[in-house]
Amino acid sequence: QVQLVESGGGLVQAGGSLRLSCAASGRTSSNYVLGWFRQAPGKEREFVSSTSKFGSSTSYADSVKGRFTIFRDNAKNTVYLQMNSLKPEDTAVYYCAASSIISTDAARWGFWGQGTQVTVSS
Repeated sequence: QVQLVESGGGLVQAGGSLRLSCAASGRTSSNYVLGWFRQAPGKEREFVSSTSKFGSSTSYADSVKGRFTIFRDNAKNTVYLQMNSLKPEDTAVYYCAASSIISTDAARWGFWGQGTQVTVSS
């Protein structure tokens, strides 16, 4: 079992930056693939990014590639999502998730945080 708590969301203008953090507790975070998903109003939850257990491999949705960076600090049991060049279409609730496998399918991720709101104004 792992518990996940996100922070760092907020309101930002288009073109701005935010850094999301997700603190993991319980089992050591290095036992898990960690990732970020997002859900906008009226839309399904979608994959944003993931990082392998020791951070050697990362994956991004095409919509955020080149703008977002995921990285993890296993000593702090924390994963981060650095979001640059934000666009209004990035507005969503962002969820941290943990899984034993690498997947872009939300149904394959067993542990979730409560979410943090990111709002990008135009």
